Amino acid sequence: MAMPQNSTRENGFCFAQTLDFSCPSPRPGEAGRPFGAVDGRDARSTPLSNGVASSSGVPSPSDSCAKPLCSGTPGGEEAPFKEGIKYVSAEGEELACGWGGFTPGCLQLCNTSKGVLFFLCVASFLQGMTVNGFINTVITSIERRFDLRSYQSGLIASSYDIAACVCLTFVSYFGGNGHKPRWLGWGVLVMGLGSLLFALPHFTTGRYEARSAAEVGVCGGNQSLPCSQAASSLSGYRFVFMLGQFLHGMGATPLYTLGVTYLDENVKTNYSPVYIAVFYTAAILGPAAGYLVGGMFLNIYTEIGREIDIAPENTLWVGAWWIGFLGAGAASLLISVPILGYPQRLPGSQRYIVMRVSEAHQLKDGSHKKASDPDFGKTVKDLPRSVLLLLKNPTFIFLCLAGATEATLIAGMSTFGPKFLESQFSLSASEAATFFGYLVVPAGGGGTFLGGFLVNKFKLRCSGIIKLCLLCTVSSLLAIFIFFIHCPNMPMAGVTQMYNGSALPGGHLNLTAACNAQCGCLQETYSPVCGTDDIMYYSPCHAGCKKVSENLRSGKKVYHECSCVDKTLVPGPGDAEAGKCISSCAKRPLLLCFMFVVILFTFLSSIPALTATLRCVSDRQRSFALGIQWIVVRTLGGIPGPIAFGSMIDKSCLLWQDQCGEQGSCYVYQNSAMSRYTLVAGLVYKVLGTTFFIVACLLYKPPPAESAPGSSDASENGSSDLQEHKPSLPAAEDM
Repeated sequence: MAMPQNSTRENGFCFAQTLDFSCPSPRPGEAGRPFGAVDGRDARSTPLSNGVASSSGVPSPSDSCAKPLCSGTPGGEEAPFKEGIKYVSAEGEELACGWGGFTPGCLQLCNTSKGVLFFLCVASFLQGMTVNGFINTVITSIERRFDLRSYQSGLIASSYDIAACVCLTFVSYFGGNGHKPRWLGWGVLVMGLGSLLFALPHFTTGRYEARSAAEVGVCGGNQSLPCSQAASSLSGYRFVFMLGQFLHGMGATPLYTLGVTYLDENVKTNYSPVYIAVFYTAAILGPAAGYLVGGMFLNIYTEIGREIDIAPENTLWVGAWWIGFLGAGAASLLISVPILGYPQRLPGSQRYIVMRVSEAHQLKDGSHKKASDPDFGKTVKDLPRSVLLLLKNPTFIFLCLAGATEATLIAGMSTFGPKFLESQFSLSASEAATFFGYLVVPAGGGGTFLGGFLVNKFKLRCSGIIKLCLLCTVSSLLAIFIFFIHCPNMPMAGVTQMYNGSALPGGHLNLTAACNAQCGCLQETYSPVCGTDDIMYYSPCHAGCKKVSENLRSGKKVYHECSCVDKTLVPGPGDAEAGKCISSCAKRPLLLCFMFVVILFTFLSSIPALTATLRCVSDRQRSFALGIQWIVVRTLGGIPGPIAFGSMIDKSCLLWQDQCGEQGSCYVYQNSAMSRYTLVAGLVYKVLGTTFFIVACLLYKPPPAESAPGSSDASENGSSDLQEHKPSLPAAEDM
């Protein structure tokens, strides 16, 4: 038997032969019956495409592929309407791309799944760049500019997740049964307003005055720092930042729930993982762009056009943190306009619903069939029943728990990955952030896209997808043992060793020695320098340096006559250069290689896990299921993840910041302890994730082959499955 040929340029397909999908005549009380519920008694008016009624002698899918996507029926006449069944005309307002009555023909070129994918990718890119890129990059500058403590900046960062958790249930439940593009468009618009609000404090405060002097930090040149300052009024702006982040969270909530299901509903099922993978890849490339672009803006002084005598390396420098938020906010407002113009479903998408085979987990009491009711989920009274149906689905529950463990690792890696590289390889903060960005782009982005590609390539069913997730988790679990090795700490006088090179007794700090006793150094001014003896010092003052100049080639400050630095060739005081000493760790390539593998396989399972979640629940619960999953992932993974990783990594701190007697952030970590604690945290969460995927796979109960809604002979696997089941097509007419 000849195989159906794929002749369309869209994600859909046309049939070389006539496929007869039957639809019953309506009976009393069956108004609004779903298109998928066909029993084959009447083959004369089957709504296979959006509003195009097919006669038994005409291949409807071919018609819908051959005609323009936004055109009406031949001759401009509408197909006859069957009483009790709702038809949506292809000429109708619901299927045309536009705003209200304004639906020009040129816009219909974008009224395709690829057009939707493009605009949603731009929106997810902007969301990732703003929330996961700019915020993480500029948070230190915001703390310095507005006199914020670390816990206050932590509240700013967590406001996004709090807003998302508050809105997820409402948005995913009502938006899932409503007009998804409108929810998406308004969400992106709210996200843009949040970005503009986040940049507002720069324009409502006075100019930033950096308290600096040319030779602060050298021996004898320290200025005492006032500790009894009154609480700055600028710290009140943290509430503006929190509100901006709250709007970011509200706006992004529809994007990763309704956006995913809108793509899934409007493409062929076996293409869905690829579309979702492209969407999520854009979301991962966004933070990488945020790190790179945000780092460039931080090299510009916050008061643009004003000359200043301090360099970006100075701890008092505040970069132009606000520029990125202005650009991202304006772009979000612009991209929301075309998204708002999309119809509730795309032209031609109905044929994918007709041909979709349900893979929902089968409950023993049969209560999963309630979700097939077309009126289910349209009112608030169905909300408890929807939650109960999901809670009774063990596959969904354990996929959520597995997602939470993976989210914990991803949140921990994104927050502390740069800090790990900074400590292990003795990099500056900006170098570590850039380095980590280069590592995440190919590993995270490539893994995300590859996961969706593998699901599509091997045409995996739900159980096979869960096994793929299990394989990826076990692979990353094995690779995480690389954290058994570490790079040694660069020697630092008074911190890792005594000034004379001997070990510190009991690991206690001793920053004072005979060579710097007369300098009056302050512990509050941490500015590491690297001596010509390849030993780091706490500051130029602690190295006993008396003069300073600038290296014209590198632009770094060079300190001279440092009494604590031994010259290698000529006896006497040596020199020191601003910044950390360069690490020559031989294990660096191996560490980076296996970190790449861990990130790759962690992200490789993300799209398959998401696809499995969409398939193990009924069609009408997909948006709501994603919303519930995001709540579980954020509350159990995204929010506590950085806290758990941070508290474990802080245990490896050697040198804490001293803020007038109060403990601040950590300056120097012990590399061996940091690797050990990272290994423990990674193993715990990877073992939990592996366990959850195993249980989800064992408990999954697929539906019997003949119980698929819509058409039992159609499959998500395209032409190959259609050919396999085609002999049963005529039998459907006799049911």
